[in-house]
Amino acid sequence: MEVKEPDLYGSYSYADYLGWTWNEMAELIDGKVFKMSPAPTSVHQKVSMELSRQIASFLLGKKCQVFAAPFDVRLPKSETSKSDVEITTVVQPDLCVICDETKIDEKGCLGAPDWIIEILSKHTSVKDLTHKFNIYEKSGVNEYWVIHPSDQTVLIYLLKNKKFEGSLKPYVKEDMVSSITLPGLAIDLSLVFS
Repeated sequence: MEVKEPDLYGSYSYADYLGWTWNEMAELIDGKVFKMSPAPTSVHQKVSMELSRQIASFLLGKKCQVFAAPFDVRLPKSETSKSDVEITTVVQPDLCVICDETKIDEKGCLGAPDWIIEILSKHTSVKDLTHKFNIYEKSGVNEYWVIHPSDQTVLIYLLKNKKFEGSLKPYVKEDMVSSITLPGLAIDLSLVFS
């Protein structure tokens, strides 16, 4: 299916997504098209690179892997609906950590990553805090971090009984923040927000 411009009210599958030829990046959430924002700001890139550096350094010699956008994460509705035609959600988190290597294939990740990090921008805040929050929770992402670069804060949500529970307070630049997914890893936010 060649699509020159998406119908924002249409419903699509991952198979459709693979055939698109327009130049804009997009994500699918429950079949609905969400155009990606313009290229990330330099602050966004610095935050992403520093988080990637700290996580990747920690993971040397370990089985978990970290991936940075653009990297397709396909989230099937069920264990049995894994064909490209049946998958209606494909997102590109800023960062994700995957510990089950069977989820990684040449297309990206099939199934919920263990840990997802989204870095907010004025163009993505609503999507990251509502649509993606809901789909990550429903898909079984164990740990979801939301980074707000301009406020220099981090909100952490952990999946408990199939629902995200959030931190009581945001973490700030002076904090060292631990990951539940990767015991022993402590992210130095003073470096992330330097």
